[in-house]
Amino acid sequence: MPKAKETVLEIDLKALQHNFEYLKSKLKSNTKLLAVVKAFAYGSDANIIANYLQDLNVDYFAVAYVSEGVALRNAGITTPILVLHPQPTNFKTLIERCLEPSLYSAKVLNEFILVASEEKQTNYPVHIKFNTGLNRLGFWETDVDVIISKLKNTTVIQVRSLFSHLAASEDLNEQEFTQQQIKSFKSISDSFSDKLGYKPILHLTNTSGIINYPDAHLDMVRTGIGLYGFGNSTEEDKHLKPVATLKSVISQIHNIEKGETVGYNRAYTSKGFEKTATIPIGHADGIGRHYGNQKGHVTINGQNAPIIGNVCMDMIMVNITDIDCQEGDEVIIFGKHPNACQFAETGNTISYEILTAISQRVKRMFLK
Repeated sequence: MPKAKETVLEIDLKALQHNFEYLKSKLKSNTKLLAVVKAFAYGSDANIIANYLQDLNVDYFAVAYVSEGVALRNAGITTPILVLHPQPTNFKTLIERCLEPSLYSAKVLNEFILVASEEKQTNYPVHIKFNTGLNRLGFWETDVDVIISKLKNTTVIQVRSLFSHLAASEDLNEQEFTQQQIKSFKSISDSFSDKLGYKPILHLTNTSGIINYPDAHLDMVRTGIGLYGFGNSTEEDKHLKPVATLKSVISQIHNIEKGETVGYNRAYTSKGFEKTATIPIGHADGIGRHYGNQKGHVTINGQNAPIIGNVCMDMIMVNITDIDCQEGDEVIIFGKHPNACQFAETGNTISYEILTAISQRVKRMFLK
């Protein structure tokens, strides 16, 4: 891989393909795969990631908001796109761009039927979400008859899928709870399909669900973090390849004496003669202040350099006293070793947060 000359996020598209194919290998041949590309495809680049996956014949995409779906359409994506959390104010745009909404409450269902009717739609594809225990979004099982009544009285919409979301599929200590969610969703979907008169696509499992609950794959699975190289367990991570590597460079090296301080609020005090390196990346780029004060570290020439003092908006300082390096040398924040999950753990958070936090001002470089 090329050496970094500035702060850059490298995106390895071959690693993406590997992860896609690995997750597909866990499915039956007739089970569809939905790729979650919300939040700029977990901090990488949704347009390029989605186009690459479209060329691999992914079955569906999912985004969080209508604006994300519009951006994908503008980038040439023709694959169906599920919008997981559409806002009624954007329903007209959603229809104009052939996006498919998740409808999760009576209010949202009624408002979408109204807008779709005004737009003279017939059998517009929608996805009905049920809450089975995550308690975030979704209809309740007791809402089935009300929804069916609405659907029977309109030709404006047609149910493309029924789905729910597992709350703790990565935690094997919560298997009983997860199995109850699976049982609940199967009961809801059986009742709903019988009363509807046809069977929509059923999907329930996320990345950890794909791995840990193969009997719950149903008609389609959804994967987000798995595509980007993380399976929510050390064992599964061995089979996946991190897609993103965050790199930077050493801007300047300082020699400081014992008792000198580094950074804002004089948060670090030198214990003796020490060398520090300043690196052009900070909390405006996604490296939060919680990584400062020797909690997080970067890698320079194969050695760990702890982040000292407070993380600045555009810079961090690291201790390089025992590292042979010079100004202009490459710095690895995360990649393969450490990966984003390992780096995130030093800040007491998770890979999802560090990946999606990488600022859009950080240059993206794509490796094919």
